[in-house]
Amino acid sequence: MARFGHSRIADDTAPHVEGFHPDRRSLLSLGLGAALSATGLRPAQVQDYPARPIQVLVPFAGGSASDVITRILLNRMSTSLGQAFVVDNRPGAGGNIGTAAAAHAAPDGYTLLMSTSGPLAANRSLYKELPYDPLKDFAPIGLFATLPNVIVINSRLPPKSLHELIEYTKARPRELNYGTVGVGSSQHLAAAYFEQLTGTEITHVPYRNIAAYTPDFIAGQVPLGFQLLPNVIGLIRSGDARPLAVASDKRMTALPDVPTAAEAGLKDYESAAWLALLAPAGTGTAVIDKLYAAMIEAMNDPKVRTLLVEQGAEPLVMAPQGLKDFMTAETTKWAGIIKKIGIEPM
Repeated sequence: MARFGHSRIADDTAPHVEGFHPDRRSLLSLGLGAALSATGLRPAQVQDYPARPIQVLVPFAGGSASDVITRILLNRMSTSLGQAFVVDNRPGAGGNIGTAAAAHAAPDGYTLLMSTSGPLAANRSLYKELPYDPLKDFAPIGLFATLPNVIVINSRLPPKSLHELIEYTKARPRELNYGTVGVGSSQHLAAAYFEQLTGTEITHVPYRNIAAYTPDFIAGQVPLGFQLLPNVIGLIRSGDARPLAVASDKRMTALPDVPTAAEAGLKDYESAAWLALLAPAGTGTAVIDKLYAAMIEAMNDPKVRTLLVEQGAEPLVMAPQGLKDFMTAETTKWAGIIKKIGIEPM
């Protein structure tokens, strides 16, 4: 399990929890007979779950934003459940490889998936074929964080505001390079959406991972980014990157002085990744409820929320049904944006 240093609790306010009530745990026993009948599990098996470590497939590289934030959550959930979570990073194909592996795992509660808006929503429109169906092959457990894209530039560039960046870019079409972790990533979609809304032209430079992108950003070769905050928070703190705006409807807790895109003059520009925990379809309701209860307990821990914010995430919890509906809405949303900005399916 990952270990994290102690940190000062900045806020004791509970995160926004959708679909959760204080008596949630009392509901875990309801419908247990139906759940056991559907899964073939005996009551003792559910009561003893988990009886061994739980594998969590993460379809992105170790050290990535989603990987780091996931480990913070799982570290606390393991305390509640009394078993370790073993993270298995399986990157590749925009997250499709690891997500597909989880879709075909046994629905016994011992193989889970942590995935994001790409594999679970946008990839339906970015790829001609997927080796899984995000809405049919998974049983949602819960959403636990969002990661708005942050528009950052190398601090040596002249623009000091989003308006100045747009004017600077319009005067230099195709000259300004921006880096992402690949075609179809949240960074790529955020940049393409930005171009479409502002009428600017910028050049995409895809990298295999954020570690390869960072040196080129610092050197000024790829001085623009539409990054998730965990990927650039160190650069902002060191002064190498200047954040100009966040692509969300409210300011980020970790960047209280950075305006939203709307506040900076660019309306209707919202782009964010989100992180969710899921199980293979067919996993019993009692197991899902037990995992969700452990997630709620973790997210109500001020230390966990502090660590998430320090890493650039916004704590936000959705219950299983809420997450399923949200995935459906996000799939439709990104299908429309991808079609509008003209990205052809791969």
